[in-house]
Amino acid sequence: MIKYNIISSGSQGNAVIINDIILIDCGVSYKMLKPYIGQLKLLLLTHIHSDHFNKRTLRLLSQNRPTLRFGCGKWLVEALVGLGVNKANITVFEFDKMYSYGVCNVIPIKLTHNVPNCGYKIHFANTGKMIYATDTNNLNGISAYHYDLYLIEANYEDDAIQEKIRQKKASGEYAYECKVLRNHLSKAKCDDFIYRNIGPNGIYVYMHCHKDGEG
Repeated sequence: MIKYNIISSGSQGNAVIINDIILIDCGVSYKMLKPYIGQLKLLLLTHIHSDHFNKRTLRLLSQNRPTLRFGCGKWLVEALVGLGVNKANITVFEFDKMYSYGVCNVIPIKLTHNVPNCGYKIHFANTGKMIYATDTNNLNGISAYHYDLYLIEANYEDDAIQEKIRQKKASGEYAYECKVLRNHLSKAKCDDFIYRNIGPNGIYVYMHCHKDGEG
């Protein structure tokens, strides 16, 4: 069974620790991560938004864990190096290619957001397979058949958000929910993906659930 610890998920910050040794996203304070930092072997980053990429925390990690391995798309390399991360410690991913770290294999997957973004499939030899995908409009062309753990964005209910948009437009207000529709995954799309892929023993967790006032 894959162990997961969701430190935070949502627009206030994102960070998930897998099997005590892998950190996915780093959008929270260093203080929140401090109890886990000594065990980490790998940090996987998705995109540049501050709720996933906390520059202060990443700078402190580069100082206090100088040998920590990083994995990310090419769009984050310059920013990481600027924060003090040794470029030799960064694996620059290509989509849909498998990368072996001994403790696991990692497959980056392309996600549709308003900046370059990726999710991850992670395969462990003994505890199973998982997928992590947040901040995406869709999961088209992606599959994770009979995986053991699904950490998937379920940002909003379609009917509820459409009604908010209608009400705001009728009163002449700015409907930030239109931005949410373009950049995030609905619960309906999340459920469809899970139901098409999950096996009898799979576990799923709704991630990055939308709250009023978030864009």
